[in-house]
Amino acid sequence: MIRNVGVLGAGQMGSGIAQVLAQQEISVILFDIAEAQLTRARAGIEKNLERLAKKEQLDSAAIPIILGRIRTTMVMEDLADCDMAIEAVTEKETLKLDIFRKLDGILKTGAILASNTSSIPITRIAAVTGRQDKVIGMHFMNPVPVMKLVEVIRGLATSDETFAATAALVVKLDKEMAVSADYPGFIVNRILIPMINEAAYALFEGIASAEDIDKGMKLGTNQPMGPLTLADFIGLDTCLAIMNVLYEGFKDSKYRPCPLLVKMVEAGFLGKKTGRGFYTY
Repeated sequence: MIRNVGVLGAGQMGSGIAQVLAQQEISVILFDIAEAQLTRARAGIEKNLERLAKKEQLDSAAIPIILGRIRTTMVMEDLADCDMAIEAVTEKETLKLDIFRKLDGILKTGAILASNTSSIPITRIAAVTGRQDKVIGMHFMNPVPVMKLVEVIRGLATSDETFAATAALVVKLDKEMAVSADYPGFIVNRILIPMINEAAYALFEGIASAEDIDKGMKLGTNQPMGPLTLADFIGLDTCLAIMNVLYEGFKDSKYRPCPLLVKMVEAGFLGKKTGRGFYTY
């Protein structure tokens, strides 16, 4: 049984994962290399819990108890006794591989190493560890406290025991699980990110304005958010990174990143987090 979990990366995904774990009575050690990021994450979690209390979806008396289950640290070795570690850092393969090498040498024997990667093959990540049977993909959706889905991805060597423990954790977190084979992009981003890339091509080729592209998809296909708006919320750098994983993984021209998307990332126009993407914020 998984009783304590280390979460690596205190950004939006990592803090969201930490929150949902703590809400389900699981002890969390939230790791990041930046103290300021840990402070922001903890404040953000508290704000989210207060919002739930105002909506009467959570007893306000539970807030300090939930926060008390989350410990923050800048020392990765503090995760040594965790039953599971969930990596939720930036979607950069070299960074993730480096973290998994370190985690493999730090965590106790038998601990599960999970990645929240949205596109990088789990088998490739597992290969840098000495416990390939204990490595699995656990891709949460953003925002984590709201979205019900968790994609679970088995690497080539992931054991039945590791899969069963991960599946049980998904149920405990009151989430739904979709199981994907270990191919670039898995299910959601294999479909979603090429759609965003195609929307960028439609803008690049002058087919329509960003506003009309988004309006067409919202009102014509009943999507809650247009693809270009969604790209801005995801982060154009993340969208490009996933497209590159798909393109390099399948060697198929249909996954070629749109030149406009590439140029915008080069210019630092990354979407909502920088104040400018396909739209200005």
